[in-house]
Amino acid sequence: MNKAMHRQWSGTGVVTALGMMSGTSLDGVDAAILHSDGHDITGFGKSAYRSYTSAERAVIAGGFGRWQGAEVEAAREAVEAAHLALLREVLQEEASVDLVGFHGQTLAHAPRLQGTLQVGDGALLAREIGLPVVWDFRSADVELGGEGAPLAPFFHHACARYAGRKGPVAFLNLGGVGNLTWVDPRIDRPEAEGALLAFDTGPANAPINDLMQARLGQDFDAGGKLAARGRVEQGALELFLAEPYFARMPPKSLDRNDFADMIALVGELSDADACATLTAMCAAGVAEGMQHCPAPPECVFVTGGGRHNPVLMRMLDVSLDCPVAPVEEIGLDGDMLEAQAFAYLAVRVARGLPTSCPGTTGVRAAVGGGTVSRV
Repeated sequence: MNKAMHRQWSGTGVVTALGMMSGTSLDGVDAAILHSDGHDITGFGKSAYRSYTSAERAVIAGGFGRWQGAEVEAAREAVEAAHLALLREVLQEEASVDLVGFHGQTLAHAPRLQGTLQVGDGALLAREIGLPVVWDFRSADVELGGEGAPLAPFFHHACARYAGRKGPVAFLNLGGVGNLTWVDPRIDRPEAEGALLAFDTGPANAPINDLMQARLGQDFDAGGKLAARGRVEQGALELFLAEPYFARMPPKSLDRNDFADMIALVGELSDADACATLTAMCAAGVAEGMQHCPAPPECVFVTGGGRHNPVLMRMLDVSLDCPVAPVEEIGLDGDMLEAQAFAYLAVRVARGLPTSCPGTTGVRAAVGGGTVSRV
C-alpha cells in the first residue's frame, strides 16, 4: 500500500470502493461501486452482474453445509474464478477504484457451534488485481460472541440517512435467507444504543428455488407465477411457525439449510400448492419478526430478489401493519444493495470503524471485522 493510499484511508476523505457479493440464492455475483468516507454515503457508481453457470452453481451448492473436504475446495475455486472474472471486467472500465470489499460465498454458518465459513481468498484477489481487498468480515464478530450476520445493517443505517428519512424504517432483504434491519436514522452513529436492531427472519428464496429445481428443473419461480396458481396449506404453515427459532429473541441468524425440512412439509402437495406454501412461510417469518421492532417502522423497504415476486409482496402487504415498498422508492438499487453494503463496510474497516454491534449480531461490543490484504 503506498503512502497516498494510507493517507486516504486514515483520513476523512471520500474513498471509492467496489463491493462484491454472492448470496445463498446462488444466482450469481454482484459488483457495485460506492463513494463514502466510512460514515456517510456520498454517491453510487456503476454496477455489474455475472450469473453463475449451471456447472458453477452445482459445484458451489455441493459445498453447502460442509466445513472442509474436496467439495469445499471445489466450491472455493469456482467462487474465486467467478469473482475474479467480474472484478477484471469492472476494473477495465473503472480505474478510479481505491479498494475492494469481498464477501465471498457462505457455505456453512453455525456461529454457536463450528463458526462461519465464507470461501474465497481475498489475498489472492488482491495479488491478481493489484488493489487492496477487504475480506473475512465475519470472523472477528463470531470470535467475540456474535452471530456474524447479518452484516448489512450499518449500511442500511447509512442508506436511511442518505434517503433523508426522519423516523424509524425497516429494510427487508429477501435473498436465500430473509433478514430485517430496523433503523432509527435520528441517531447519528449506527453502533449507538437504539440505532439498529437486525436479525434473520427465516428462509426466503432458498427453499422456493430448491423446490423449483428439484421438481421442474427451473432456477426460481419467475414472477411468482407458480405460487399464484396454488393454495397455501395452513397445516404446514402452522408447523413451520412452531419452529423454536421464531421464539428466540434477536439478534439471531440462520444458515441457508437450517429449514431444509420445509421441503418435507410440502412434499405431498402439488407443485403450485407447495410453492404457494413456501412463499407464505417466507412472509409469515417476516411477520413474526416484525413483533421485535422497538417501534413501528414508517415503512418496510424490500431489497433482494424476493421483491420481484408479486405474490410474496402481496403476502407481506397483507400481513404487516405498515406500508411495504421496494427500496427503489427511496432511490436505492435493490439488486445491488448487498454488494454496495460490502463496499461501504470495506471503507469502514479501512478507517478502523466498527461494522457490527450488539444490536445487529449480538456481539459483546461494537467490533470492526475484516482483514485487509494489501498488494
